[in-house]
Amino acid sequence: MKIVSYSIREDEMPALNAWKQEHPEVDVQIEQDLLTPQTAKKAQGADGVVVYQQAPYDRATLQALHDAGIKNMSLRNVGTDNIDMEAAKELGLKITNVRVYSPNAIAEHAAWLMGRLLRREPEYTDKIQKRDLRWAPEIGREMRMQTVGIIGTGHIGRVLIDILKGFGAKVICYDIFQNPELKAEGLYVDSLDDLYSQADIISLHVPSVKENIHMVNDTSIAKMKKGVIIINVSRGDLVDTDALIRGLDSGKVAGAGLDVYEDEVGIFNEDWNGRPFPDERLNNLLERKDVIVTPHTAFYTETAVENMVNISHNDNIKLINGQEPDNPVSLD
Repeated sequence: MKIVSYSIREDEMPALNAWKQEHPEVDVQIEQDLLTPQTAKKAQGADGVVVYQQAPYDRATLQALHDAGIKNMSLRNVGTDNIDMEAAKELGLKITNVRVYSPNAIAEHAAWLMGRLLRREPEYTDKIQKRDLRWAPEIGREMRMQTVGIIGTGHIGRVLIDILKGFGAKVICYDIFQNPELKAEGLYVDSLDDLYSQADIISLHVPSVKENIHMVNDTSIAKMKKGVIIINVSRGDLVDTDALIRGLDSGKVAGAGLDVYEDEVGIFNEDWNGRPFPDERLNNLLERKDVIVTPHTAFYTETAVENMVNISHNDNIKLINGQEPDNPVSLD
């Protein structure tokens, strides 16, 4: 059995080497390149591929995999919105993803962003770097005094709720699929408008589907409390960047913690030091003292990376053997 693992990073190698030792029957061909129509040829003769990338799995790429004889593809991440599903279905591909690799990693990151913004850490960092060690006027807020609105109560949202309860914050939630336990606690509000009007902090934990794209926009921001903090560690296109900037400029939005950005592909995970920066809107956000941007690193912990490697390769074996994988992706 042979698996070609694309875009393997150095930080993934300890987990992958450990997995290989536990599966001596599998020949793993390690590739650092992304999966493209050109690199798909490297999978010729293999039984499956394991992949991770933000670039699209477009028709040309999937066709090249098919032409190389590959029908089994396992993603090391959860997102599937960059896959041409129609092409995948036509070509008879079987696909898996990693639905849950570490909800704690992402939930903790969201909590850190909230805390740093509440205590105005970016402003203090700027002052301290200039050796200005005065307190005022950057007075902070306590988490326990905030009402935090969680939009999306899946695995990550649930963990974040528990973290926030530990701080003593009041938590309210909205989800079209309500969790019975949270419903019994009375945490759900009836509508997004209810959440917008009550929450001091709003944290997004929903997928990038048509209904959710730009759910944070001029209209929704107008319904929020003055001084709201917006956290997005889910998908960049949930937030209309121009609307967010207008909200920050007006003071309606007091701060934003962003681990994702709607035009991040080709910009995040690159070193721009000494090079012209290609995105004026992102540069606007990066230069603000009321915004924290992290380059899609909420997931990036040792535990999560190990789980992503193990789960994806285990599922690829199941696909190859004709077994039901743990994390099948529906192509419909």
